[in-house]
Amino acid sequence: MEPTDNGALLRQYAEDNSEEAFAALVSRHVNLVYSVALRQLGNPHHAEEITQAVFIILARKAASLRHDKALAGWLFQATRLTANNFIRSETRRQHREEEAYMQSILDEAGTEIWPRIAPLLDSAVAGLREKDRQAVLLRFYEGRNLREVGLVLGASEAAAEKRVSRALEKLRKFFTKRGVDSTAATIAETISTHSVQAAPVALAKSVTAIAIAKGAAASTSTLTLAKGALKIMAWTKMKTAIVAGAVVLLAAGTATIGTISLYKSFFKPEVHIAGIPSDWTVSADGNPDQWSWSDGQFNGHSSTGDSMLLSSKEYGDVTISAIVSTTNRQASLALRIQDVVNGYNALFIPNGTPWAAANGGGQIVLAKRVSGRQKTLATYRGEWLDAAGQSAKLTFSARGSMLEIRLNDHTVLQKQDPEFASGSIGLRVYGDSAGTCDATFSNVTYR
Repeated sequence: MEPTDNGALLRQYAEDNSEEAFAALVSRHVNLVYSVALRQLGNPHHAEEITQAVFIILARKAASLRHDKALAGWLFQATRLTANNFIRSETRRQHREEEAYMQSILDEAGTEIWPRIAPLLDSAVAGLREKDRQAVLLRFYEGRNLREVGLVLGASEAAAEKRVSRALEKLRKFFTKRGVDSTAATIAETISTHSVQAAPVALAKSVTAIAIAKGAAASTSTLTLAKGALKIMAWTKMKTAIVAGAVVLLAAGTATIGTISLYKSFFKPEVHIAGIPSDWTVSADGNPDQWSWSDGQFNGHSSTGDSMLLSSKEYGDVTISAIVSTTNRQASLALRIQDVVNGYNALFIPNGTPWAAANGGGQIVLAKRVSGRQKTLATYRGEWLDAAGQSAKLTFSARGSMLEIRLNDHTVLQKQDPEFASGSIGLRVYGDSAGTCDATFSNVTYR
């Protein structure tokens, strides 16, 4: 372990306002934060701004994190959240260009593995379960030995070694599905060598000064990034607290879920709450304010791109069903979602909407997204859609590599695709400058 652990430094800063302690934290982790931000954005200047914003957030939340042994995991997630917020709100055009560039790298022939996995790495790591992700970050991003990894995770050295090995195998499978064949050992060596690079020399000093001042000297854009990320963090924490309170209040009695009939609850069993259920998570590309829960249904709204409401659990073979409705664009069910840019969607685009009128009529679409690029696997236009109107029961199933969509219990699309074997399930809306999307999802079930 390092001479002074992260928790001790956080406590020194939170309790004594120790600038030296915070400077040590920045020095220890600035390269990790900068490297993750740089891979997300592909722009050194933007990566520096994200790095400043993340450490401003850390300074503001130090008191609540002072007992957190796995600070690297928190910083990794905070960096991705802040970077995704930046991409969504300010750099959509640049993001599309970057995705095209990263795809061109993936398509290039060659033996060097790092240029091929670099664009995929952080999404792959973020898709791991919490302890697997912590193990990878500690072992390869921070360069800890297996004994130290075990101490942080509360496990033996042997258990830590097994967890790291399992996580590497999951990463290997993730990359293989995306055309990058390698071994777990090669991936481990590559990540160890390349995942964290040196941040600009002056960045640590400027980050420390700005963060300790709680952002007082930061640029307007950096403060906007920090405030946006803090808002999302606070909203997520609030959801958990609301449900925890509801559980206590209901401990002496029973309650119903209202009109939602779930085979296995996405949220706390038999709890009816006024907000979005806690086990649903708005994707990094979505704004929590775009979703609400009322009168037994989910309400989604977007005019700024994709917004997805996802389960925290992952499923392989699964069926999700809902009564979906939209008057202006589309309503989608999602399954086997790896992250915001990878997974399957079933799109309901009814006749009689402005969007259908401008795009050749209504349709049911089975789509796959890989690294943000959407590919249509199958499309249905026919009598069952004509009869449905602007509200219908949509059912989306995955069994092995077979995907199926049913409309009002009629099978309308079937397609085999082996790209994704498991992932989250959920709901999706999409709107942009060409048209706002408003959709409702009721009677949501899955099995």
